[in-house]
Amino acid sequence: MKPLKTPILPTKQTFAKLDIPHELHKEAICIYAATGFFMDGDTYFKDEVCLLPAHEHSLDAEGFLVKSEPWFAWHYSPRDISFDQALEEYVDLLTRITKEQVGDSPVILPISGGLDSRSQALIFKGLTNKVQAYSYSFPGGFPEHKISEKIAKVCGFEFESYTIPKGYLWKDVDALAQINGCFSEFTHARQMAVLPALKQKKGVFSLGHWGDVLFDSGAPEDIKEEEVIPLLLKKMLKPGGLEFAEALWKSWGLAGTFKPYLISRIEKGLSTIKIDNISARVRAFKTAQWAHRWTTTNLSIFAEAHPITLPYYDDRMLQFICTIPEAYLADRRMQIAHLQQDKAIANITWQEQKPFHLNNYQYNKVPYNLPYRIFHKVKREFHAVLGNPYIQRNFELQFYGEANDKELQDRIFDPSFLTFIPKEVVAEFYDKFKNVNPVYYSTPVSMLLTFSLWKKHYYNT
Repeated sequence: MKPLKTPILPTKQTFAKLDIPHELHKEAICIYAATGFFMDGDTYFKDEVCLLPAHEHSLDAEGFLVKSEPWFAWHYSPRDISFDQALEEYVDLLTRITKEQVGDSPVILPISGGLDSRSQALIFKGLTNKVQAYSYSFPGGFPEHKISEKIAKVCGFEFESYTIPKGYLWKDVDALAQINGCFSEFTHARQMAVLPALKQKKGVFSLGHWGDVLFDSGAPEDIKEEEVIPLLLKKMLKPGGLEFAEALWKSWGLAGTFKPYLISRIEKGLSTIKIDNISARVRAFKTAQWAHRWTTTNLSIFAEAHPITLPYYDDRMLQFICTIPEAYLADRRMQIAHLQQDKAIANITWQEQKPFHLNNYQYNKVPYNLPYRIFHKVKREFHAVLGNPYIQRNFELQFYGEANDKELQDRIFDPSFLTFIPKEVVAEFYDKFKNVNPVYYSTPVSMLLTFSLWKKHYYNT
């Protein structure tokens, strides 16, 4: 027997076989179509599983999974400590984990306009590693790289900015299918546009993924037990996802209906988390489910260029979260307090609260934010009139325009793909994307593209 112990939140997914017939797991594929990630250990096939996090697994000599036992259980055990004590422990832990993970290596640090990478930047400001920071923006979109550049300058880092070009994915779409196994829909993979440039750098990545979920409320403070499932449904379902999954379910002739099946799977997953506090329970559920099956999937693109490190994925950080009172985690309090220790970093725009920063974001409300909102609305409309519409979503770069549309149609209407997903389903959601509501139906179309590449590379029946 071969033992294999998975971390609480693995940085890569590990797969194994079950000794059962090899057939499509169509119910699981419908969940993927609706939410953008597989749940639990599901994959495209019933006899192939993704090993669950925080488990000790036993595999036989041929790689078949024999048994799995949890070695860690999510819990909520808040300690009687002050906020200042909790903050000090958090900063010390983040510093220690970061130093251990990167060692003496040069660091490649993607910086966004948010708080996670800014928190990392503040940690690296106090270390001696060479830091190569970078960011990217959409052409005609919000210049996120300008915020990132200011953070890098304050910290003394090298900095490089990239613009994500229109139609960037098509030349690399087959490579992406090989990198992520088609376990994440493709229009989120902006890293593919800059992968050649990232490969030219030297060092290890330090990535801030999942900090925003760990250091915030998992659910509203006043939520009732009967509201948990509706809340999770709202968070999990992508726009158009439920409709798309129901269409697939019906076209494949699956028993029952899709939505009750999805609810039953959520209920089953929640039942394994023995936490009374709803916010902590929802955070644990999200971490065990879509952090593991969605966020982790996309880490594979970074890993294609250089080794990756993730301080918020560390077992110690996740165990630490279980001991911190929810009131301290709510509203990003600990991250904000940490960043406010450096006045220069705190005074740089927080993208989520633009144009405000960490010392005045509480004014991001009417009437204080009206001048900014009016100015930028006029600016967007002016550029649209000039033929330069404001770009704020990944799919707009990938699916808009005649050349992009041809690339998309060539793949989702390929005759071999239509043996997997019926043509009437493909045509229905493509038409709704083109003629009804492109924003609402962009995810179903992106999932169709992902499925078409999966069919081409992994399912030749």
